[in-house]
Amino acid sequence: MGVSMKRALIILALAGAALASAQDPHLNETTKERDARMKWWREARFGMFIHWGLYAEPAGTWEGKRYPGIGEWLMHDAKIPVDTYAALAPKFNPVKFDADRWVAIAKAAGMKYIVMTAKHHDGFAMFHSADPYNIFDATPFKRDPIAEMSAACRKAGIRFGVYYSQAQDWHHAGGGAYGGHWDPKQDGDVSKYVQTVAAPQIAELMKLKPAVLWFDTPVPMSKEDINALTKPLPKSLIFNNRLGNGVPGDTETPEQTIPATGFPGQDWETCMTINDTWGYKSYDFNFKSAESLTRNLIDIASKGGNYLLNVGPDATGIIPEGEVDRLAQMGVWLKKNGRSIYATSASPYKRLPFRGRATVKGNSLFVNVFEWPQQGLNLPGLQTPVKEVQVVATGQKLTFMQAKDGTVTIAAPTATDSISTAIELKLAAKPVVVVPETVLSFDAKGRVLPIEEATLTGGLQVEHTPPNIGYWTDASGSVSWKVTATEDFRGEVHLDYACDAGAGGSVVGIMLDGVDTGVWAKIPETGAWDSYKTIFLHESLRVPKGTHVIKLFVKSMPAGAVMNLRSFKIAAGHY
Repeated sequence: MGVSMKRALIILALAGAALASAQDPHLNETTKERDARMKWWREARFGMFIHWGLYAEPAGTWEGKRYPGIGEWLMHDAKIPVDTYAALAPKFNPVKFDADRWVAIAKAAGMKYIVMTAKHHDGFAMFHSADPYNIFDATPFKRDPIAEMSAACRKAGIRFGVYYSQAQDWHHAGGGAYGGHWDPKQDGDVSKYVQTVAAPQIAELMKLKPAVLWFDTPVPMSKEDINALTKPLPKSLIFNNRLGNGVPGDTETPEQTIPATGFPGQDWETCMTINDTWGYKSYDFNFKSAESLTRNLIDIASKGGNYLLNVGPDATGIIPEGEVDRLAQMGVWLKKNGRSIYATSASPYKRLPFRGRATVKGNSLFVNVFEWPQQGLNLPGLQTPVKEVQVVATGQKLTFMQAKDGTVTIAAPTATDSISTAIELKLAAKPVVVVPETVLSFDAKGRVLPIEEATLTGGLQVEHTPPNIGYWTDASGSVSWKVTATEDFRGEVHLDYACDAGAGGSVVGIMLDGVDTGVWAKIPETGAWDSYKTIFLHESLRVPKGTHVIKLFVKSMPAGAVMNLRSFKIAAGHY
């Protein structure tokens, strides 16, 4: 992991444009076949990511200096020469590694699958490979952790997957390096690297029959190279969207963030660290709380996604105690409330009027309430008759009333859970929810159109806190709001936006009720995806009295992305 997901998506978009005809093992798969293949993954909802490699030995410190980046990127961030970094291998002897123990930790946490780094960007393989730069041949350990984890998972009834950095490799000649090479030994031909290192190693890993293959940092490759990577992949395999080059993969992969709207109609998985690093850093104790992690899982499940939560074992083979403790606490909650998470589908609500999330399973609507409202719990717009309401953990039956408009009022349980109180509404049929459409008022002073209320197309997502609209890598994407103006209005539009270096130059415009208004702007770079500036659009926007749809759309996108949008303001004059 490491490079921002936004940048990775741009690389992926460019790589995808290069080869629309690359080999995909699922190219001719029917919907029925895909549903059958993805069934276990969609039901799992919760998995363990394991970042473990040679980088655990320096643990974030090089030559007495603590590097602020993530642990597994130390070779890159400290610009360590190839041979100097490789000299760590004879010191790496993780004698406390116990595959059964790791799998037991995951199982106790309620996790249903594990994805472990078989080779990260430092090029060091954590399995016995024909390439000698691996843990069996290059260290005193003389064992194959990937094979041992595969066997342990199989024994415990947990699915096993592998992460493999297919193109970014800082050790082998020809491997890529974000920002460029720093050692002449890294120089070489990427095609030769793929054909002699990456493709053979993927073929080796496939002999273990993993359930998941997790690619990372896509770069443009030839059709022959992509086909060499995908040829060994069995049809049963699930793999993500980070191979690029015209191969979409099975899963979207938001990193360190939970998209506000999920990815409707797509399989997706948020990967996230428990502290601030993926690979082990000896001094990173900034662990998220068990409450926060559990609510993340609830949030992700409510949007139809999976939560791939990372642990970073140390150089001896031990998962840090702070991570184990939090996973154990999550497992306690899931043991009592997992029915509201596993094998569920996304919430029928865009948002709830209280702090909580909803999921669906058959004729049951599950609601996880983070804080029970003092004025009582009201669930609006549920058109399906409610037969019974109960607390998932205790089975306590709750008194409820359902109004003609569908609003369900539910009495508080005897006791609530400090993390989340899961309740189940047993319905007469699958839940149908009708909530009135939000129309924003718009007066003579104009207004700020809230990001969270926007209608998004083209894969755009609301991300981060404070929220912004990101993932704008499709020129067909748009952002729109339904507004009601109390009188005729003319005002200026300005955007608070961010645009990474190299991604500028897109031209955006505004439509009113589907008609181009002629209000537009060319989006300059701001230097980073989190470096925000304000831009005023050319011409003023006229909004007649009445109800309208205001849409921000793309006229041209020359660089693979548009911007991150944090605020859309319409006002009379400059601020």
